[in-house]
Amino acid sequence: MEKFTTLRSGLVPLPIENVDTDQIIPARFLKATTREGFGENLFADWRYAADGQPKPDFVLNEPRYQVHRILLAGKNFGCGSSREHAAWALYDAGFRVVISSYFADIFRGNALNTGLLPLQVTPGELRELFALVEQDARAEVTVELPGQTLLVPGRREPIRFELDAYKKECLLNGYDDIDFLISQESAITAFEQQRTWVF
Repeated sequence: MEKFTTLRSGLVPLPIENVDTDQIIPARFLKATTREGFGENLFADWRYAADGQPKPDFVLNEPRYQVHRILLAGKNFGCGSSREHAAWALYDAGFRVVISSYFADIFRGNALNTGLLPLQVTPGELRELFALVEQDARAEVTVELPGQTLLVPGRREPIRFELDAYKKECLLNGYDDIDFLISQESAITAFEQQRTWVF
């Protein structure tokens, strides 16, 4: 995974609540076992017409939002089935952060394992962010992972977010679970060498 420390980006607004994993990546596209290639079918049923042409009124098809790397979503994002492909599709499409006031637990875990930060804010903060984008589609926010803060233009205080310490370390270093274990090889070896073995 890519290391994640600081990200400055505009926001892609998707003010829809209860977005489930089948809406994020429809089941008919789950034909691969590697993480690559799912991005082009992200939100496929909302993004494309029956003939495969992009729908011009869907947010991901608007040119002004196509360079942004933060998805701003409604409450209860990632509910439904446990498919990790939903996180894969978001990451493959270029997103590095999803902001919502609530995430389904399994989606949250899959996102963190993929290198995608699920940044949870309060309902009031979420409304504030949607209002910011509505006022200025080019407005940029800054996610600072080391301090766990979201800097918002025009806001006196940063928004602070919670994150499991282990997953934070993995994101900062670009580790998945296996990478983390490998990084601890010297500590594991030292422990094994001083351990009393009983046979």
